[in-house]
Amino acid sequence: MRTDARCVIIGGGAMGVGLLYYLAHEGWTDTILVEKGELTSGSTWHAAGLVPNFIGDLNMAKVHEEAIKLYPEIEEETGLSAGWHGCGAIRLARTPDEVDWHRYVHAMLNQVGIESHIISPAEIQELNPLLEDLDDVATGFYTPNDGWTDPTGCTNAMAKGARQLGCEIQRHNRVLDMAQLADGRWEITTEKGTITCEHVVNAAGHYAPQLGAMVGLDVPIVSVIHQYVITEPLPSMMALDFEPPVTRDPRSSCYYRREIDGILIGPYEMSGAQTYGVDGVDWKLDFYLTPPDIDTIAECLELALERIPSWSEAGIKKIVSGPITHTPDSGYLMGPAPGLRNYWHCNGASIGITQGPGAGKYLAQWMVHGQTDINVRGMDPRRFGDHTGPKSVFAIEKAIEEYHEMYQVRLPGENLPAARGQKTTPIHDRLDALGAQWQEVYGWERPQYFGEPEQHSFRRSNAHDIVAAEVAGTRERVGIADLTAFAKFEVSGADAAALLDRVSANKVPTKVGGIRLVHMLTELGGIECEMTITRLDENRFYLNSAIMGTTHDEDWLNIHILHDEDVQVVEVTESLGLLGVTGPHSRELLQSLTDADLGNDSFRWLTAQEIEVAGVACTALRVSYVGELGWELHMPTAQMAELYDAIVTAGEPLGIVHFGAYAMNVMRLEKGYKAWGSELTTEITPIEARLERFVDFDGDFIGKDITIARRDQSDPLSMVLVYCEVDATDNDVRGNEPAYGANGEVMGVATSGAWGHAVAKSLAFVYVAPEYEKPGSSFELELLGDRRTATVLAEPAYDPTNAALRA
Repeated sequence: MRTDARCVIIGGGAMGVGLLYYLAHEGWTDTILVEKGELTSGSTWHAAGLVPNFIGDLNMAKVHEEAIKLYPEIEEETGLSAGWHGCGAIRLARTPDEVDWHRYVHAMLNQVGIESHIISPAEIQELNPLLEDLDDVATGFYTPNDGWTDPTGCTNAMAKGARQLGCEIQRHNRVLDMAQLADGRWEITTEKGTITCEHVVNAAGHYAPQLGAMVGLDVPIVSVIHQYVITEPLPSMMALDFEPPVTRDPRSSCYYRREIDGILIGPYEMSGAQTYGVDGVDWKLDFYLTPPDIDTIAECLELALERIPSWSEAGIKKIVSGPITHTPDSGYLMGPAPGLRNYWHCNGASIGITQGPGAGKYLAQWMVHGQTDINVRGMDPRRFGDHTGPKSVFAIEKAIEEYHEMYQVRLPGENLPAARGQKTTPIHDRLDALGAQWQEVYGWERPQYFGEPEQHSFRRSNAHDIVAAEVAGTRERVGIADLTAFAKFEVSGADAAALLDRVSANKVPTKVGGIRLVHMLTELGGIECEMTITRLDENRFYLNSAIMGTTHDEDWLNIHILHDEDVQVVEVTESLGLLGVTGPHSRELLQSLTDADLGNDSFRWLTAQEIEVAGVACTALRVSYVGELGWELHMPTAQMAELYDAIVTAGEPLGIVHFGAYAMNVMRLEKGYKAWGSELTTEITPIEARLERFVDFDGDFIGKDITIARRDQSDPLSMVLVYCEVDATDNDVRGNEPAYGANGEVMGVATSGAWGHAVAKSLAFVYVAPEYEKPGSSFELELLGDRRTATVLAEPAYDPTNAALRA
């Protein structure tokens, strides 16, 4: 047995083997996959094998497409068939919301060149004659090039492809323990001996939480039992001379596909789902199934029988019941584990047959090159906080909820009720009494807006006019927002400035009290982080970033500390409350509560001071993400309610308004501010994002060479970011909509948008081909089935001269 390798992958299901295959193709052939049993013997072998193009996320659509491209072709490379059935698929839509969802996904798939069609009930029946009761169906979403595959066949084909290139697979060899050595390498203790490696990957499926526990990791995976039914042969199926498309039915919450001459029916029951192995799964289990429980899925099967009456002609031949992994948001975990160097996750997929190849491809890119061709923020394991361990109420209840909602439309702005209230601020009850409508972000409860509950829709909802009033109140008078749910860090030590200077493309503030917006880049120039840096003292800095980046950003800072540097990074998000007070009357309001001089000469824009407001010690930052005169007040969480009450009382004569995340997004778009995770990702450099003014080209920073090459066009640009006005109707850009050039071909993609209430324009950011960058240029965006004209703007729609900010 080998005792040394560059990389060890633990787990031989579709996810682990998919990664092995693509690491081999990236040249990392010194990789060993260790599997405690046989390949596929966890949950891969009993999967139904569905591989859909339909998914509501652009980057996941790219992941899914990798399987659809690989499985039909891998036999040519390996001599092993993946068992591919390219029968296509149909997803039924019954309601206007579901139809709009299909329109949105259709446009999104157009953006990446995936064929799809929205079809009528008559066309649905022509493609799948077994479907008879379609009275409630409005449209179908047809993807002709996807289908299903044999889970064992496709996994073994990828395994052979990896072996052919030099990788090794060790079967029947359970990992017993692991530890990181002083030199950073990993020591993997197995039943057959010890392997030392540079990188280790947890691809252990159901066992991922137990494997993570060996090194102190809480892995937010909960297994949920999924059952499917295989019928006896049906005369109606035998009469067909073709294989009908896989059909997904939100009414019954089932999928239907052909299985020889019968039907395979897979329900996702909408209540009563059961978890499995929360307290640990027996290491000795292989090719294991759970006892069938037809009562749990009986309601779904009855609805399926109504949809396919010919099923009554045959009995049930077999029920397959087994656990499938789920995360709190049903997305898999792919990327670095929090707080550990060179420990990677590739696990947690609820549809691993679909996602194994794509997850493997993009994780291999990440491990080998340091970044990927797609935006992986929604896959990064660090998107979950410390409240999401595998035995936590949050992880369990969210996994069950996500399972129940598998085939239901998820509307924009909708936040489901399970396991809410994990993290709240001291003023939560006060805001709730004012009608706050809440969203959950990284476990935090954050107001979306204040008013009646939203009737969620892909079109403008009843929240539209309420948000307009919040925007107007802030722009015309003064607004207050609870901004506690932003990440906060203190970076200190003799070498703190050297660290921040090295990882930041922009200059770090040189004066105490200075504030700078900085972007931290990968070696290939991709935008990894966006942070605001405030210099509190010569060797002490205060950093703020998006709450979803909390663990990610902390890791990025820590991994770049050199071994001999004196730097401490401390995450202080929960210990500090944060109130934003902004608008033309914000100075008047706060000046009434403090002895500090808030005038322009004494407290300039983009500076910070330690002051007292209403007797509460605050770090006050004169910044505003909404583009108005304003301050962020950072104070001890314990005194947040006291300060909030004083501000609201003092603000009442000035017409103070509370505003939430919806209004904040509108106002940042009116001001032309770009956002991390949408406009700013590792896929692009600051040059494509038109962030040149935030880059210190005279300094030395990670990613500088590529950034300069893009600036000088020695590495030509394929796209650039533009800010535009859209000729919208009753719906606005949400992100991922395709942009079409003059020839009618897709040439770009929208990243975010909203109706700008203060400027009476529908606004959007869009990445386009460089020839469309000039102000006044126009192109088309596809919004819910309609082509709408977008016109590039030369400057922010609101206050382009920053007069309000500098007031």
